[in-house]
Amino acid sequence: MHLDPLAIITAFGLIFLAELPDKTMFASLAMGTRMRPLYVWFGTSSAFIVHVAIAVGAGGLIGLLPDWIVKLVSASLFALGAFLLLRGSGGDDEETEVKTVTGFWPVYSTAFMAVFISEWGDLTQITTANLAASNGAWSTALGSAAALMSVSALALLAGKFIAKRVPLKTVQRIGGLCMLGLAVWTAVEIFTG
Repeated sequence: MHLDPLAIITAFGLIFLAELPDKTMFASLAMGTRMRPLYVWFGTSSAFIVHVAIAVGAGGLIGLLPDWIVKLVSASLFALGAFLLLRGSGGDDEETEVKTVTGFWPVYSTAFMAVFISEWGDLTQITTANLAASNGAWSTALGSAAALMSVSALALLAGKFIAKRVPLKTVQRIGGLCMLGLAVWTAVEIFTG
């Protein structure tokens, strides 16, 4: 196994910049306001590692899945997330306790599945597959996985920072609206993509 520092840095930089405005960053931020951020990070990171392994090992498999099916499932998961966040933020009574999803396995599996399904055929996965073909599999895998996990951590830290300064119900409403927007955006991509 040979690691090329330049290939690692190249993969990290490209993937980090591509993932920053991506829907999974906003999904991580939204999940982090309702679930334990560290557990969300473990779930999203695991999903990213699996995606990087798939992209590096068999980038051509992405093209075998019908794009509209991937986007339909992704839109459905974002819509479900929006529903859960908006339903949990209802009511104007400030004394109402907002329930959060707890427990390692429920949070981990929710975060894992949300990212695992929504990242199929994503720009970062395709970019990782292309980089692996020309820059070496191990170097690309290391740089890509580090970039994806860093963006998720950044989103979760921002979510925790925001949640401490803004009432949780407001954060959940905004998160729910963002998830709803992502569901609509992904659904529109089915017809325009």
